[in-house]
Amino acid sequence: MNLTTMLESTARKNPDKDALVHGDDRITYTELLAASKRAAEVLRARGVRRGDRVAVMTYNTPGFAIAAFGAWRAGATLVPVNHKLAPPEIEYTLGHCGAKVGVVSADLRANAEAGAPQVDWLLTELGGAAGLADRDFDGLVDRADEWVGVEVDETEIAQVLYTSGTTSAPKGCLHTHRSITTVAPYIATTLGLDRDERVLIAMPIWHAAPLNVWFVTTMFLGGTVVLMREYHPLEFLKIIPAQRITAFFGAPIAYLAPLQAAKAAGVDLASFDLSSVRRWTYGGAPIGAEVARQLQQAYRSQSFYQVYGMSEMGPTGTALYPHEQIAKAGSIGRCGMPGVDLRVVRADGADAGPGETGEIWLAGDTRMVGYLDNEQATNEVFEGRWYRSGDVARLDDDGYIYIVDRTKDVIITGGENVYSQEVEEAIRPRQDVVDVAVIGRPHPEWGETVVAVIAAAPGAHIELDELRSYLSDKLARYKIPRELVLVDELPRNPSGKLTKHVLRESVL
Repeated sequence: MNLTTMLESTARKNPDKDALVHGDDRITYTELLAASKRAAEVLRARGVRRGDRVAVMTYNTPGFAIAAFGAWRAGATLVPVNHKLAPPEIEYTLGHCGAKVGVVSADLRANAEAGAPQVDWLLTELGGAAGLADRDFDGLVDRADEWVGVEVDETEIAQVLYTSGTTSAPKGCLHTHRSITTVAPYIATTLGLDRDERVLIAMPIWHAAPLNVWFVTTMFLGGTVVLMREYHPLEFLKIIPAQRITAFFGAPIAYLAPLQAAKAAGVDLASFDLSSVRRWTYGGAPIGAEVARQLQQAYRSQSFYQVYGMSEMGPTGTALYPHEQIAKAGSIGRCGMPGVDLRVVRADGADAGPGETGEIWLAGDTRMVGYLDNEQATNEVFEGRWYRSGDVARLDDDGYIYIVDRTKDVIITGGENVYSQEVEEAIRPRQDVVDVAVIGRPHPEWGETVVAVIAAAPGAHIELDELRSYLSDKLARYKIPRELVLVDELPRNPSGKLTKHVLRESVL
């Protein structure tokens, strides 16, 4: 199965059912299928051919879905682009993947064109602005003829999902049509999803989990995706009863922020009817027992699930179920979800036992085929059929898995991955900085907060606000440090390598 035939199959079974809801707009499966054929024709007219990469950088709107299915029907590869990126980050990503055509929300046009002027950007959500009819993606799609597209084999590349590893350069995970469509039955089986789901996507759809775990899975099942253009905590509470949402996924902060927003607005959370939701799902960071109890009480539900995975796996991985939320708080689960094999591997290659630590290895048909143009990095994370996650975990006596460190030094803040070396490299060129390290400080709501630890040049005085201003056009906002610690010297081993575990002990 490929993503085009998946949509065709679902549309045959559910022709008049809402596939997408966005505000007052409703798009049935028949309409989405037809729009995807017209979008494919629009992309073909812009020169897109089989194997080309099409960048899509939008908010959570129908334009994203139509562009994605249009690209797949044209035989192209979708490159979802983080709309929070600064122009230099966009420049690297789109230069690396070689995208020549893109679809971007009109509000994001300036950043997109500044970062990738070589891309032929089509604008969605243009709102009828004069003089741009030839670049109005929505209008062009409305007027185009339908094109059946090219016949795509399931082994062809469908997505390049950008992530980052231990270096500052992002890596593009290559996923086939088969690996993405396989995510759907894995997730549906894990969470018990069915065709009656009304799934709210409020987290950015270009993320691997909202895109593949929730959007694609719902399209596979024939459910309805309700798109919230951008997450807002009070609007989130309003849209759930208005749309009778049955499932939602977000980082822990997406659940905690509405509690704070309701309190600040003098609104009783109990005044919102959230009873339609059957599955409250979170990921990006575990939550402790106290927070788990708080959320269960606030949302008047025991139906919380945690999912753990990464872009390289589609993302699929593990799940922590409702009855485990308190007793095994902080764990990511006991084993791989259906379809996923998991090992916790000690340094000597043996499987870890209770009380021991090791690296999480995962295997399954949702695994990427490798990193784009980076054979070395691919070889480093592949061990036969296994993907080496870089996450170091401990097993308890019952076999539950607890992540204790990340070999990649990833900071997860509000569900967003911040890679410390990327931030360090943005700070390092300053003449008043002798040395710099970026670490994460545990935060009860955001998971972690970004902390810059700097050894300043003699006589230099660095202020946090000035540092944040300096980084504002170099990094996405969520990557910019919220705390600054000045030290005389950073700890390094005899070979000169920064010892971050020592730094954390002394600073945090």
